[in-house]
Amino acid sequence: MNDEDAAAEVPQVFTLFQNAPNPFNPSTVIGFDLASDMPVRLAVYSAAGQKVRELVSGHMNAGQHSVAWDGRDDTGQPVSSGVYLYCLEAGGRSETRKMLLLR
Repeated sequence: MNDEDAAAEVPQVFTLFQNAPNPFNPSTVIGFDLASDMPVRLAVYSAAGQKVRELVSGHMNAGQHSVAWDGRDDTGQPVSSGVYLYCLEAGGRSETRKMLLLR
């Protein structure tokens, strides 16, 4: 792979994708693109805004990424059916999307 091919594979914008599958049970995958290397935080929240699970917290390289969520909270306990929000914070920006867990 030459430098031009490598540059073509790096996303040009910060993007948070809809999780798949959605609705889900027992797990789902959240995808996102980073245009440059940066600190990243990806967390899942209840519809009431309480943090349920932190999926990513740290520095990540530019590129396409995906993270699985198994429908469990930070203590490892399964969460109930319902609407959850996931928020990606990176490079001074944030994006939030909804997902639905059906048990």
